[in-house]
Amino acid sequence: MGKIQNYFKIKERGTSIKQELSGGLVTFLSMAYIIFVNPNILSMTGMPKEALISVTCIAAIFGTLLVGIWAKVPFAMAPGMGLNAMFAFTLVLGQGVSWQDALGVVFLSGVFFTIISFFGVRHKIVEAIPPSLQVAMGCGVGFFIAFIGFKQLGLIVAHPETLVTLGKFTPAVIIGLITLLITVILEIYKVKGAILIGILIGTSLGIGFDPNVHLPTHVFSLPPSIAPIFGQLNILGVLKLSFASAIFSFLFVSLFDSIGTAIACSYEANLVGKNGKMPHLKKVLEADGIATMCSGILGTSNTVVFIESATGIANGAKTGLSSVFVALFFFLALFISPIIGIVPAYATAPALVLVGIYMSKHLSRINFNDLHIAVPAFLTMIMMPLTYSISNGIAYGFACYIILALFTRNTKEVTPMMWGVGIFSILSIVVAQM
Repeated sequence: MGKIQNYFKIKERGTSIKQELSGGLVTFLSMAYIIFVNPNILSMTGMPKEALISVTCIAAIFGTLLVGIWAKVPFAMAPGMGLNAMFAFTLVLGQGVSWQDALGVVFLSGVFFTIISFFGVRHKIVEAIPPSLQVAMGCGVGFFIAFIGFKQLGLIVAHPETLVTLGKFTPAVIIGLITLLITVILEIYKVKGAILIGILIGTSLGIGFDPNVHLPTHVFSLPPSIAPIFGQLNILGVLKLSFASAIFSFLFVSLFDSIGTAIACSYEANLVGKNGKMPHLKKVLEADGIATMCSGILGTSNTVVFIESATGIANGAKTGLSSVFVALFFFLALFISPIIGIVPAYATAPALVLVGIYMSKHLSRINFNDLHIAVPAFLTMIMMPLTYSISNGIAYGFACYIILALFTRNTKEVTPMMWGVGIFSILSIVVAQM
């Protein structure tokens, strides 16, 4: 036990094994939906859904253990939302690419991802980003995750004319709002594990009052075999110029999605030095690239750092030990998926809303009186929830930053790396519109 405490610097970071366990459990419960959502999306390509359930858990276990033990940070990883949609709807169903070839694209994007990470390019990109845009990225992710929370809660629903509107007060919405209120009150009184308690209360209320929530008929089940999709990727088949755009798109989205999420979670976990440096990020990004390569081999879309890690951080997680616990829960999920299935989305949604509020607390650090800073920062923040994409927000914010710098002749503060990132962002926007 002492070796574990020393390795993860438990006492130095003012935490405990119990606190890391609690934080890890909250992170897991907040992102456990991926066990069900990822197979539902990818199975539309013809991949067997049962095998995808096991592969999703295994990919999460590997990536989360890697980032927890190697980088020693309280982050969790799993096949990313958005990237799985790109895999299924854009690449396979949209362009007619086989899912085997699509897995090859995932693998190669992970290879390039890992190469630029080990050479420190991604880390240098982070250091080149102006502090105002770093803060905007964190706040934007906060807005985005709160929007997801309200959507899962059912308070915000689609509307044909206004795009979104308020949802009706169904039993699910009422229980979700009660859960949010209870969680906020517990947080105000600084009750340890408030977010976890809120999730448990929301689930209990769902069992008692929501006819759509039922206790499972059984607790344990053996994980389905991964044989139908494991190792089925076609690497040689995608080593063609025609696949360059697809590989570039996956690399770009994964690159900025991970950078944005990692920066946001780093600020939330107080892992940012006074000089704005984040020495742990290089290992986090390297782990991300390696995990993505393994995802292609296993049979799923790109693995990314999950923004839901912030829920566990808000609940007290401060070290990589919490990530080890998250991985353990994903392992157990292979055998107890019936229990996980009873936690309704509206029980975890309040945690996302609360974390979104916490992640927006640095907004005052942006100087909105300086339009050269305010406009790119605002675009970064607003485009994330409005386009339902972290990478879109970052791309438009970065592109705006260098364009304004060019036209206002305020180029001295723009580093060569930032010029490259900005041009890269502009190209990605153009390619996405073609």
